[in-house]
Amino acid sequence: MVNREIGFSLWLDFIERDYLKNEFKKLIDAGTVNGATSNPAIFALAITTSSAYKEQLALLKGKSGKAKYEALAIEDIRTAGQMLRPLYDDNNDGFISIEVDPFLCNDTQGTIEEGRRLFYAIGEPNVMVKVPATQAGYEAMSTLMAEGISVNATLVFSPKQAKQCFKAMERGIEASIEAGLGRVEGVISVFVSRFDRALDAELEQCGINPAKTGIYNAGKIYNMVESGNVPNIRVLFASTGVKGDTLPANYYIAGLMAEHSVNTAPLATIEAHLKTEDRGVVLPIEDTILNGYFMNLEDNGFDMDAIYKQLLDNGLSAFEDAFKAMLESLED
Repeated sequence: MVNREIGFSLWLDFIERDYLKNEFKKLIDAGTVNGATSNPAIFALAITTSSAYKEQLALLKGKSGKAKYEALAIEDIRTAGQMLRPLYDDNNDGFISIEVDPFLCNDTQGTIEEGRRLFYAIGEPNVMVKVPATQAGYEAMSTLMAEGISVNATLVFSPKQAKQCFKAMERGIEASIEAGLGRVEGVISVFVSRFDRALDAELEQCGINPAKTGIYNAGKIYNMVESGNVPNIRVLFASTGVKGDTLPANYYIAGLMAEHSVNTAPLATIEAHLKTEDRGVVLPIEDTILNGYFMNLEDNGFDMDAIYKQLLDNGLSAFEDAFKAMLESLED
């Protein structure tokens, strides 16, 4: 559940047209969520498996795969944005995110142009443009925010990435204020569960408790971002679904209840969270605990810089693969 007293937001990491039209409003009205996110993999699954898009696709016959995708995605994001608009107007988040083409991850100008074009095509002020946290992405984030477009920095794994995102967003916000623009916000999406899926087997062999790295890494980044004291920049905990049954389904929600933060989770994870009495404890985790944990990893031969790079590379490739497969499926 959303907890406005401590400034904790819960967003739905899921987009599908029938769900938006029928069930999504119930989550909003109940105060369960106050925002939503999407990514290329989520859209690929929705568009290629749901019959809700058949009618619009028939009208788009003859257009390119990307043109079809954008038409479908823009309609869904606009619908979600309109449904969330009352929350946005009440300053209770109300954001919906759409990601730029993942193949633009190393193209600053292409990212800026596409982010700008998608934002204005959707036509809702509560849209956040998702930009991968790559070297090319940082400048794009700053430019978009300077123009009054809110940004979701995605695929963040390392503290170094998060620091770069923070600096870029801070520059963009300052420029937007100088230009007299309206509300501009940024979230830094730290991916969580992928660390544990990648490392837990090796950690157990070293006698280190599993399922801690993702939360501790996210906690480290959270502390760093909060120390910057910019109200319009928050950490968003992403990749919070649990794979398998060794952990409680809401493990990455309950373990990351932080003031002035967002957690975006799959529908099944949110539903499981609503059914449990374990609603989590409020962070932060002390830096001494976090530093000690990562020193222990280093002492046991874990190269965190290499791990961060591998997870980022894997994340970029996964989004590119999903996007490419979806576009191919939409070609006539």
